[in-house]
Amino acid sequence: MFTEGRGVKMSSVVKHKISTDEEDELWEAVLARNARFDGQFVFAVSSTRIYCRPSCPARRPSRERVTFFDRPEAAEQAGFRPCLRCRPRDAAAGEQKVEVVRRACRLLEQADEIVNLSNLSECLGVSSFHLQRTFKKVMGISPRQYAEACRTSRFKDSIRDGQPITSAMYDAGYGSSSRLYERAGAELGMTPATYSRKGRGALINYAVAKCDLGYLLVAATEKGICAVRLGSLETELESDLRDEFSAARIKRDDGQLSNSVNELLEHLAGKRINLDLPLDVRATAFQRLVWEALKAIPYGATRSYSEVARAINSPSAVRAVARACATNPVALVIPCHRVIREDQSLGGYRWGLERKQELLERERTASKKQ
Repeated sequence: MFTEGRGVKMSSVVKHKISTDEEDELWEAVLARNARFDGQFVFAVSSTRIYCRPSCPARRPSRERVTFFDRPEAAEQAGFRPCLRCRPRDAAAGEQKVEVVRRACRLLEQADEIVNLSNLSECLGVSSFHLQRTFKKVMGISPRQYAEACRTSRFKDSIRDGQPITSAMYDAGYGSSSRLYERAGAELGMTPATYSRKGRGALINYAVAKCDLGYLLVAATEKGICAVRLGSLETELESDLRDEFSAARIKRDDGQLSNSVNELLEHLAGKRINLDLPLDVRATAFQRLVWEALKAIPYGATRSYSEVARAINSPSAVRAVARACATNPVALVIPCHRVIREDQSLGGYRWGLERKQELLERERTASKKQ
């Protein structure tokens, strides 16, 4: 199934003083009070015999009095005491929890059969209760839900590579066809057989409306909206939709989607702050996590890519967050336009930077009137 040293807790390894090659960078993080480095190292002050996390709000000592350690335990072994103001041990404990979850994710991604919580926790050297609670807190979903998403992703990859459904099913770790079809509605948006034919037979209705930003296209299956797009030409939006769902039956039906279109037009006009439309979009567990974080950004506000990464407890996954924003299939409903760069520049936007700028300005104006 998978192998990793059993019974080895993350806190059992205590490293020593950080090498001098890294010290300039770490000192810059200390001067900037950069919270992104909390849990990655601590700095100790010789005059006070106290060590702190990088973001500690206390006054900065002179450089020659500072020593860096990669773990609180190493600082304490050298005779330093933890700061009572910033509590550096708490930051280190949080980083250890995130690392346990990272290891759990890797094991679930690599497993060639169903992994139960007991076996997973034993392999990681933690209790099942601790793993379940920590994983849910960090990832927003349970280990079982993450494993299901991984299996579905493997199944989809195999189908796209031309494998027969039965072979793809067993390779992905499904023990029976009933289990696969049970999950299909939630994860694939269609049955496995339909998916293997690239959506052939599925019906997608769509509508197009003129708006201040050009044209708005809304497409939906019987389960919910699967695409929301903005563009300059109606024909281009329709052509792109047919390319993406090339094997599905696609039909224009402005009447059936009139309520959804009107809600989105009102949202664009600043008359409807919140959108609550049913969706039928496929996503990995990570994409879901990012998209939920985007939906939590208040109307009229923005967040940087790194802030979103920290919000989902994956501070090093900034590029992955950017990719998840770029692959968002339902503009406005999942507000990826509210994510900008750290330097306050717009970054990218699938539907054009001018539209992104206009959307943000409209939201800021409308939010001030609330």
